[in-house]
Amino acid sequence: MSGLVQKIHSCRLCAARFAATATAHCPRPVPWFDARAKVLLAGQAPGARVHASGRPFDDPSGERLRRWLALSPEAFYDRAKIAIVPMAFCFPGYDSHGRDLAPPPICAQTWHSDVMQSLPALKLRIVIGGAAQRYHLGARGTVTETTRRWRDHAPQVFPLPHPSWRNTGWIKKNPWFEAELLPELRAALKEALP
Repeated sequence: MSGLVQKIHSCRLCAARFAATATAHCPRPVPWFDARAKVLLAGQAPGARVHASGRPFDDPSGERLRRWLALSPEAFYDRAKIAIVPMAFCFPGYDSHGRDLAPPPICAQTWHSDVMQSLPALKLRIVIGGAAQRYHLGARGTVTETTRRWRDHAPQVFPLPHPSWRNTGWIKKNPWFEAELLPELRAALKEALP
């Protein structure tokens, strides 16, 4: 485990914030990257299942994302190939209505510059969801607008919606996503990964 991964793993900056959520949980950062990684998966934040398992995208969203990418679990979780860097390394918790809380900005402010500098071998960036698209692409529009303009960034960067079940309707309304974007993304992945 690298020194930076260990520091993030030990981070407790949001302990009071998380204790005040409806889930009243403790921080459990899930850093998953290695300097050898060729592909960056820049996401939002771990969910409750990932908080429990300590493994990113260890949930139905991860299964859908692996299908989108046409990657086996072994390739997906190979840190020498893929760095998984969310906007917050911990599960942010739920509000009193059971809705996901946004990734706390302090996580990206504290860690992302160092993390990105520690990934010199990146060839491809996959930017998942609104928070990651704003941070990595400077996106100002909606996820739909940014993802629809994927050709502006390809073949080095691909914006994606979150692979959550909540976006099943979005996928049906935007058939170009599976018909056009995903084949190009899969081709870029084959090019980037040895």
